[in-house]
Amino acid sequence: MPKPSRRYRQSCESVDAERLYELADAVAVLKSWPVTKFDQSVELALNLGVDPKHADQMVRGAVVLPHGTGKAVRVLVFAKGDKEKEAQQAGADHVGGEELAAKIQNEGWLEFERVIATPDMMSVVGRLGKVLGPRGLMPNPKLGTVTMDVGRAVAENKAGKVEYRVDKSGIVHASVARVSFDAAQILDNANALIAAVLRARPAAAKGSYLKKVALTTTMGPGIRIDPVSVSRVGQGPEC
Repeated sequence: MPKPSRRYRQSCESVDAERLYELADAVAVLKSWPVTKFDQSVELALNLGVDPKHADQMVRGAVVLPHGTGKAVRVLVFAKGDKEKEAQQAGADHVGGEELAAKIQNEGWLEFERVIATPDMMSVVGRLGKVLGPRGLMPNPKLGTVTMDVGRAVAENKAGKVEYRVDKSGIVHASVARVSFDAAQILDNANALIAAVLRARPAAAKGSYLKKVALTTTMGPGIRIDPVSVSRVGQGPEC
């Protein structure tokens, strides 16, 4: 096993492994870490009290982060007629129909990070399930990527819309910012994701929903967040 780098060890020294941090304090610690040669992602991990093996306890959705993700997102839209023009005007990188589906199937073309489709194009997109599905790219009405409002969908994805989905172990992992963001931007984005996941709580979920929370970077150690302190994110004040 390779020896941890000096930068990683320095980052670890600033984290109290026994402490449950407030989210704002955790962000401040993260921002104090040594700078790397590339702009690392800031990532959240939310351990939920659900059993994803049961369909009624699946947690999945999407949220537009207030400050974006810091990454350029290439958007592919399957549409025709007026909706094709709408997608182009909204800034879609690729727009089309059968010809794009053939390019994906026959040439293995995958130069995009998001796929949006109008409902009438799903017969074309459906044939790409074996290619797009395993990569998490298949359009889905629940995520707002199967829609007639393609202009809005393109704009949201370009602006920093993040999809989240609980994995088999009950954890949601998502990138919410870049280390180069200022602390307030990281905090806003993290709170936006947490609020979305809290709103997505399944009715079938019993007991504690938000069990553990951790904040980290691509190459940094995890910082444990007090789940109680963030469990009311997005809720209004009590009367």
